[in-house]
Amino acid sequence: MSSHTEHTPEESAASAEVEVSVSAPGVRKRPKPGERRVQILQTLASMLEQPGAERITTAALAGKLDVSEAALYRHFASKAQMFEGLIDFIEQSVFTLANQINERETAGNVQAQKILTVLLQFGEKNPGMTRVMVGDALVFENDRLLARMNQFFDRIESQLRQSLRNAAEASGSTTPTVDANAQASVLTAFAVGRLQRYARSGFKRQPTEHLDAALRLMVA
Repeated sequence: MSSHTEHTPEESAASAEVEVSVSAPGVRKRPKPGERRVQILQTLASMLEQPGAERITTAALAGKLDVSEAALYRHFASKAQMFEGLIDFIEQSVFTLANQINERETAGNVQAQKILTVLLQFGEKNPGMTRVMVGDALVFENDRLLARMNQFFDRIESQLRQSLRNAAEASGSTTPTVDANAQASVLTAFAVGRLQRYARSGFKRQPTEHLDAALRLMVA
């Protein structure tokens, strides 16, 4: 691919979203193999974007898609598996971008800043996914879903810890591991808090609000 068509991880995060396609009125097309599965996940994500949305039932999801609940279960064994499909998308999107940042940037503090940026940009672009990320959409679902999202943020913190340890060592810190552990914990909590505020404000308070200034304060 030529360089002028490449996107930075931040640009990719800002455009990474689950797009919901709408068929023309009165036209019913038979979905291609795998297409219905994607459509189910798109619709679930779209329903989660409604501020103050209550627990989404399979009946409501089926109604939105104009199919039977049995049709949903031909593609997913359970509603939990549908949420796992959304979590797969979150993990793949964010960690692919984080890996690109680590490959492109050599300075650990820059890596940490950009990883946080793409995480918050992804959440801002995908409100429904943000509700999954902070657990609001998982409260009444299978416990393993919330555990998996907790693991997601543990991985984010681990990546930040590694980048910040490298930065601390480069700056001559005598306690780089201790410094990095504390800073990564604070930054992860900051990101989670920004995403929670976004979800609980009805998606009015943007997670990237004053982000550059905030990162300058927290990541030297």
